[in-house]
Amino acid sequence: MSSSSLPSYTGDASPYGGGDPYADYRTPGPSGFSFTRYADLADRRLGAGVIAANDEFFAERENLLKPEAAEFDPEHFGHKGKIMDGWETRRRRGVSAEQPHPTDEDHDWALIRLGAPGVVRGIVVDTAHFRGNYPQAVSVEGTSVAGSPSPEELLSGDVKWTTLVPRTAVGGHAANGFAVDAEQRFTHLRVNQHPDGGIARLRVYGEVAPDPAWLAALSTFDLVALENGGQVEDASDRFYSPATNTIQPGRSRKMDDGWETRRRRDKGNDWIRYQLVEQSEIRAVEIDTAYLKGNSAGWAALSVRDGESGEWREVLPRTRLQPDTNHRFVLDAPAVGTHARIDIYPDGGISRLRLFGSLTDQGAARLAARHQELGG
Repeated sequence: MSSSSLPSYTGDASPYGGGDPYADYRTPGPSGFSFTRYADLADRRLGAGVIAANDEFFAERENLLKPEAAEFDPEHFGHKGKIMDGWETRRRRGVSAEQPHPTDEDHDWALIRLGAPGVVRGIVVDTAHFRGNYPQAVSVEGTSVAGSPSPEELLSGDVKWTTLVPRTAVGGHAANGFAVDAEQRFTHLRVNQHPDGGIARLRVYGEVAPDPAWLAALSTFDLVALENGGQVEDASDRFYSPATNTIQPGRSRKMDDGWETRRRRDKGNDWIRYQLVEQSEIRAVEIDTAYLKGNSAGWAALSVRDGESGEWREVLPRTRLQPDTNHRFVLDAPAVGTHARIDIYPDGGISRLRLFGSLTDQGAARLAARHQELGG
């Protein structure tokens, strides 16, 4: 397995000088990290969680997976010291006055349960606002364990861990990104900081790899849902919010939890293109505009194609949408395909798209073979 850091940050971050706390925050630049086009497998909305940590003296481990950016309040102190919006451990010490420093092997760790098992393409270890208290280095390991293992079971010594990010120096107050090349399915990660310190946020970007046996037991399910292996391939516009929001679990709870485009000033229209979990028969469609009131799409149409080179076939003609409403449609005949596209007219947004149906025999066979390839 290999990992590469993009880019490399060296040296300490400058002390906070007041004003905008993100003014000197270090990122990879306007182009960002290439792997962030994938879904965040450690998203709380998918069911991810920080299930254990060896130490969280200054700041709780659960902060690692908060969806929003880390905040900084220079006046926020508690009985234990400065309260940080991240995971922060106490300072490690050596064993005696003669050996006051921690050893090279000493480190703190946190166990992450991914919200959806999958193939990891990239990891961001964000040290936002940790300037003089970030770790010297980090490393990340992954494993795949069926069911719902306890922290004790994961740490028992019987579990095989694969290195995704080798021990690598990181920068403070920076988004430290690591491209990962490990063609395996993972369910849990172990994040290590050497020897101690704080991490604000963890993002784990990749492709969901669902369990074929679970989907077969469901029979009919949402074929485009992120948790079932669906994904967004492309979208015409991501100005206000990401298109991936449309295949997140549950209904939208606020306006920016859906997909909203900028206002069009031409005669075109906006769209999202999806890849289904595998070749499927779509029998019913839900288009939800929850919390989109003065900015919901006016009309929508759905098309399906089978294979990368297949022709697009309209299966739901252009239909009027209502604001803040869940619209349900039963198709006249099952639509077989591997990809779907929703076109909205002329602009605006939708909050969720659900495509209900089941895998074809060919789709189920390919999904099972892929699962086996990934070590499932």
